[in-house]
Amino acid sequence: MEISKKISPTLFKFIITGFLALNIVLISCQDSKEYAEVPVEELSLQDSISHGEYLVNTIGCHDCHSPKRMTERGPEIIPELALSGYQAGDSLPPFSSEAIKNGWIQMSGDLTVAIGPWGISYASNLTSSDTGLGNWSMKRFKTAIREGKLKGDSGGRMILPPMPWQNYRELTDKDLESIFRYLKSTKPVENAVPAPVAPNKLDSLQNT
Repeated sequence: MEISKKISPTLFKFIITGFLALNIVLISCQDSKEYAEVPVEELSLQDSISHGEYLVNTIGCHDCHSPKRMTERGPEIIPELALSGYQAGDSLPPFSSEAIKNGWIQMSGDLTVAIGPWGISYASNLTSSDTGLGNWSMKRFKTAIREGKLKGDSGGRMILPPMPWQNYRELTDKDLESIFRYLKSTKPVENAVPAPVAPNKLDSLQNT
């Protein structure tokens, strides 16, 4: 039987379509490779600070680290105390150590104090004051966020809840560096935040 040398129109269309699709895939892969090889543009200092401010304002830093006043619309940040943490000299609101034993976690109205199975933790001062991050280095800041170490001391204790460092450690180096540069550019607020209180001290401090 003689084999026809002619290709049917349907088969011809199939071959052409496959050829075009293969070329599109190859071009896309090449484009992706070239895109991946393009270095990330370095930010200027001011752009880095602005990027850090954007991140601080959107990922929740103010939620715990900025004292607030209660209004008819709920808690509002006190601008002159922004990011300065729990205010030294303030008294704790009433809390129940019994509620902690029953599985509850409690927070102050301005969210700068948290009480739980770990004891009492106070939101730290993040401003550029020496009582905050004024004498910190970029390396210490990255260690604190990446490893959850208090004051960026790799040999020290872990940062206490509710600080979600486990989430923030996923930020890129560029993000962390920008956040640090922004915090270092903030107006210093002198405020030495007290040390945390151990769980076995809660009963003696309970005031309800």
